[in-house]
Amino acid sequence: MTDATFTFRVEEDLKQAFASAARSRDRSGAQLLRDFMRDFVREQRETAQYDVWFKAQVRAGLKAADAGDVTSAKEVEAEAHAWRKRTLAAMNRKERSSR
Repeated sequence: MTDATFTFRVEEDLKQAFASAARSRDRSGAQLLRDFMRDFVREQRETAQYDVWFKAQVRAGLKAADAGDVTSAKEVEAEAHAWRKRTLAAMNRKERSSR
């Protein structure tokens, strides 16, 4: 890895406060700035990857809907009702067995 210099202007009081805060964590300002830059780049990359994934999911969902591969609200409610019923029964069995 080759190093490069990154120069920018900042208010003197901010620079001094940042340097002081860095020293209080036993770090240099340069170390912290590199960490901040790495974190920012990583977050941007992750956001871009998520956006690609999400758009693909939306396209797949639209394609499925266009093909008629959908579940009616009535079917969803019936599945949810059955799931709630099973969950409550399991919770009741667990509660009875722990007594």
